[in-house]
Amino acid sequence: MKILKDILYKVAIESVKGSTETAIQKIEFDSRKVEANDVFVAIRGSLSNGHDYIEKAIQLGAKAIICDTLPENITKDVTYIQVKDTNTALAFMAANYFEDPSAKLKLVGVTGTNGKTTIASLLFQLFQKAGFKVGLLSTVKIMVDEKEYPATHTTPDSLTINHYLNEMVEAGVTHCFMEVSSHGIHQKRTEALHFVGGIFTNLSHDHLDYHPTFAEYRDVKKSFFDSLPKSAFVLSNIDDKNGTVMLQNTAAKKQTYALKSYADYRAQILESQLSGLLLKVNDNEVWVKLIGTFNAYNVLAIYGTAVELGIDSLEALRLLSDLESVSGRFQYIVSDGGITAVVDYAHTPDALENVLKTINDIRTKNEQLITVVGCGGNRDKTKRPIMAKIASDLSDKAILTSDNPRNEDPEVILDEMEQGVEPHNYKKMLRITDRKQAIKTACQLAQPKDIILIAGKGHETYQEINGVRHHFDDMETVKEILEQLNK
Repeated sequence: MKILKDILYKVAIESVKGSTETAIQKIEFDSRKVEANDVFVAIRGSLSNGHDYIEKAIQLGAKAIICDTLPENITKDVTYIQVKDTNTALAFMAANYFEDPSAKLKLVGVTGTNGKTTIASLLFQLFQKAGFKVGLLSTVKIMVDEKEYPATHTTPDSLTINHYLNEMVEAGVTHCFMEVSSHGIHQKRTEALHFVGGIFTNLSHDHLDYHPTFAEYRDVKKSFFDSLPKSAFVLSNIDDKNGTVMLQNTAAKKQTYALKSYADYRAQILESQLSGLLLKVNDNEVWVKLIGTFNAYNVLAIYGTAVELGIDSLEALRLLSDLESVSGRFQYIVSDGGITAVVDYAHTPDALENVLKTINDIRTKNEQLITVVGCGGNRDKTKRPIMAKIASDLSDKAILTSDNPRNEDPEVILDEMEQGVEPHNYKKMLRITDRKQAIKTACQLAQPKDIILIAGKGHETYQEINGVRHHFDDMETVKEILEQLNK
């Protein structure tokens, strides 16, 4: 049990009705999970408003309510705390409840459109190999040293973040690497966390279903760096036109990385193959088992972060050379029949273009490049024609298919994608709604030495149709089909 006033430390309170000496069992923002002696935080979400469930929470036993608007009916023996913003209040309350676990760790946040998962996951790998106990909060999974938990959001809610950070502290973890999404920043999920560093990867077309303009999307990302303390560092990709923007107004130590510009951490690609990259990082050469120019940027971000966190520069390079690629990020197999299949999470125009350009740079052009790509439902619609245009421009054949249609009609999604295909590319485009059939068709069209790219879902092991998740794994599916065709 915690005393309410203790978990309200640093919360901007506007009014109080009742006693803050109330003993609280736990914090909840989902009224369905409220139990006796809990405090219920009423959050205004995009689909529902927690203020509508205050009465239900009290019926289930809530002893305190945190809200931005006091209800008309005040229940006796229940404490009501009116605050300016309940999302911010939840962030501070969660940190207080778990006794500020982020202050006891070296927490580094990674934000940007592409590369967050790769950088956070490989930093986790590198620091483990360096002998540290490490934590990871990512799109793919949550790790507390060796213990793995499933991830549901890129940036979880404040309670979940602090719960796992607290578990990390108890497990003796010293460093944690965390993906920081624009949604998470905007919804104040990263408020009250103590970051020792922040990494900016890049900024391109994404999440405009959530943010009304690209400028707001950029400014939300920037606010993360603005909030970092003087004791922290910022590592920013200044080859991206927004890289210098992220450095403005931050009190943190400013560090940069780049392939094309002068920077604190810079690299030159000496060799690029399907098996990896030979890079000259600052003045030293290193071979890494990662593929493509976009991964050269990721390597620099990882290297720079390792050095900023105190690892010797040569040791950091040695550890980099030993890293394995992340699930669903340019994962590839070569079938017995000599067909290469690549699975990648590329679900933004920029990411898809990066992957296709990487494959085109590596291949000899004596083989076909067949791309299978879709766009998610209930997400940014403006990128759909752009994705189809990129796929048809940069591939020998492009198969438009279903991704996670969610609650949208997949045929409508494909109609919107198809609008981006140039007339001269119609002859090399196919439209196959069923994703498994689309992958099967790509495999049937492929000849020995051809390359198939299956883009959009990467590490995901499900397909969401009409709100229901069905098991579907791109890598598992293409392996199975290629094996059947080789029999």
